[in-house]
Amino acid sequence: MYRDMSACNTYNYGDALYWDARYIQEGGSFDWYQRYSALRPFVRKYFPTSSRVLMVGCGNAVMSEDMVKDGYEDIMNIDISSVAIEMMRRKYEHIPQLKYMQMDARDMSFFPDESFDGVIDKGTLDSLMCGTDAPISAAQMLGEVSRLLKPGGIYMLITYGDPTVRTPHLSRPVCNWKIELYIIPRPGFQRPPGSTSTKSFLEPTPTTEKGLLPAGFVLEDPDSHYVYVCRKMDQTTDLSLHQVGDQLICS
Repeated sequence: MYRDMSACNTYNYGDALYWDARYIQEGGSFDWYQRYSALRPFVRKYFPTSSRVLMVGCGNAVMSEDMVKDGYEDIMNIDISSVAIEMMRRKYEHIPQLKYMQMDARDMSFFPDESFDGVIDKGTLDSLMCGTDAPISAAQMLGEVSRLLKPGGIYMLITYGDPTVRTPHLSRPVCNWKIELYIIPRPGFQRPPGSTSTKSFLEPTPTTEKGLLPAGFVLEDPDSHYVYVCRKMDQTTDLSLHQVGDQLICS
């Protein structure tokens, strides 16, 4: 059910042991998909600099550091890997705007309801979608994200997943989100010579009533990334999840 295998491999990206080993081996820093410079127009549009922001699956990325340099005042970073968190704590121990905690995004019960103005996810949902029990893991994480957002708060998902594989998860009633979609090219993409396209990547992409791309829609860059801007509506829903057979029912 809605398990996206398009960019998965034999690694279990939902496993803390995998990430611990990877961070020990690689060290340094790495930003998945896009750097802050490309995402800045969206971040600045939807998150005031005074927002309390949760960065899920922060890894060893420098995006939070770049946001602080851009004026953001309060960013809580979590990751399933204790190795990554200790590395980042040491690196940023003198920057009070950045806080780091080891935590599984599927269980963020440490935080009270409606703790954050915004949540940013750059590849974490994608990682869970490559793991075992992917639909359950996705529902657990998204339920937690919705619980932690204040009414009117924003969940910004940056992903390789197009609407056919992400909208079924994001549109669950448990989340109660109004969703806008942006499509941005991969870093370094240039329109081919002679292209007459005038489309701005900073404009929302129209979608159907089901949240899918219109028939015949053509990507300028086949390897584009998708930015889902999910605003939590004021009317909340019961966040309890029950598993029945192979499906999850929100009640």
